Order: sequence, then C-alpha cells, then structure tokens
Amino acid sequence: MRTAGRDVIVVAASAGGVEPLRTVLSGLPPDLPAALLVVLHVPPQSSSVLANILDRAGPLKAAPAENAEPVRPGRVYVARPDHHLLLHGGRTRLSRGPRQNGHRPAADPLFMSAALDAGPRAAAVVLSGTLDDGAKGCEVIDRYGGAVAVQDCAECAFPGMPRAAVSAVPDATILPVREIAAWIQQQSRTPVSTEDHVYNGDMEKEIALFLREVPALTDPDGDLIAFSCPECGGPIYEQEGAAAPRFICRVGHAWSRDSMIDAQSDSVERALWVAIQRLEERLRVLERMRRSAADRGQYLSSSYFQDEEQRTREAVETIRLLQSRIGRSGDTLLSG
Repeated sequence: MRTAGRDVIVVAASAGGVEPLRTVLSGLPPDLPAALLVVLHVPPQSSSVLANILDRAGPLKAAPAENAEPVRPGRVYVARPDHHLLLHGGRTRLSRGPRQNGHRPAADPLFMSAALDAGPRAAAVVLSGTLDDGAKGCEVIDRYGGAVAVQDCAECAFPGMPRAAVSAVPDATILPVREIAAWIQQQSRTPVSTEDHVYNGDMEKEIALFLREVPALTDPDGDLIAFSCPECGGPIYEQEGAAAPRFICRVGHAWSRDSMIDAQSDSVERALWVAIQRLEERLRVLERMRRSAADRGQYLSSSYFQDEEQRTREAVETIRLLQSRIGRSGDTLLSG
C-alpha cells in the first residue's frame, strides 16, 4: 500500500532553536498535507509562548498540544512545558513520564512514538541545540522507513543536536534552515510504501511507559552496569545503538552518551560544593578551637589545631580547583 506522502513531521530544537523554527514555519504553505509536532527544550516551570510565536510565523495554525487530540494536516502541535509530547493511534498524547536526556519535553520520545505510530509516513527535523537529544529518535525514524533532515551545523548557534543526528543517521539530509520548509513540502507529497512493517517490542515497551496513567518500574533490556541514574540514583542498563550506547534505568529515565556525561558532571559538581561547604565549616570550627586553646595557654593543642587548619585549607583549595575544571558539554576530567 502506498500513501500520498509523509504526513507526520516531528521537529526538535533546543538552544538557539526558536529563530530556525520561525524560519521553517514561515516557509510552509497553508495547505500542507502534513501535521507538525514540535518539541523545544524549556524549563518545567516556564510559561512557554512558543506556540504563539510559531502561530504568528506562518499560515499554519500552531497551538499547545492537548491530550488525545486528533492529529490533522496543516496544524502545528507544540509540546507543553514539563510534558512529553507523543503520537499514539493518530492522536497526541501528553505525558509526565520519566525525563529523557535530562529533558521533559524531550525529542527522543516524540520521534520514537512517531516512528511506531506512522512508520515510513514520519519525517524528522533536528534544528539548533546542545548535546544529542533526538539522535536516538532519528535512528528509529530511519529504521522504520522515515526520512531525516538536520539544520546545517555551520549555521547553527549550537550544533550539538544536528551533529549527533547525522552521526546516528549518516544519510540524513543536511540543509540550511531556509531550505527545510521546501524539504518538508517535498516529503509530504512524495508517495511512500507502508507495506513493510517493522516490529520492535523493546521500543513499544519503552513508549508504553509514557502512556501509563500510573508509573511502574520495569527491567529494561540491556546489560546492568556499575553506573547509577543521575536523575533517581537507581541502577542503569546499557543498550547498544547504531551510533552510540544508550543508558536507561528501571524508572525509565534514559540517557544518551553525551547527556549521561553532562548529567554526571552536574552530580559531581553538586557533591563537590557540599564538600567545600563542609570543609569551610570545619575551618571555622578549627579556628575557634585554636583560639580557645591559645587563650587558655594550651599551646600544644593550639599548634595541633593550626596544623589541621592548614591541611583543611589546602583541601578546600584543591577541591575548588577541581570544581572549576568540571564543566558541562566538554568535560575533560570525567569523560576521559
């Protein structure tokens, strides 16, 4: 069986992605025979105005996605803050399921659900953003017969996401952002065959986690490894991927290689700040003890406390130096 074209277009962006999104939407016609589902990384407490911005960008109607809303051509469905956006049974689904790559909403759940629901009728677009959310989703879209396009890294404010998508799907189409709208129109009008059905039980099980009303623990496929989840502290399983491994815990928090390193950097930095606070508190205690001993003529004790002060001060300086060298997205101490 053949369809008139790819009628489900999933789009992901992060840092530096709002203006490219506007550019893409401005180039699409009002009679586009496809629906767009858009994820932009936003803080959970934000009152995102992205839907309003995109609604004014072009002729297509853009609005925050509602749960169980039928997906119709010529519409733009925008993920809400702190909710994953998925496609299931031809309808949008909103989920407060586990964060993916440290984000909710995240690109991977949307892309994977679109691949499962629409198969070769799905197409993915990845715009400017840091790290690699969406790369696994692009790999799945491609495996299910869909198409993938990314913004040219040379013009991206933050090229991490497009670069990771190309690494996962080497045959992905690389375009300047001004040409992506034309690519979407071409995909929406290029007939595709839907006869070959790809079944992936593991992927369906993972997406089912987001569709449950009540969260539940699972035993993910993959090898149990000696890592802990940066989000919940639970055990982590490693799953092999075409381009890079993926890590998932029993709760369902999933991490790409880069997002895992980034999140672990955050955890280590927080731990180092706690250590610095405790050592500085120890310094204040030792100083007080030294002065008290000196006032009482207990010079041996005063000398001991002074030596401890010096050792503690050196420890604080060492940890401060280490803390300053642990950075996000480019960590050299932890990723080596």
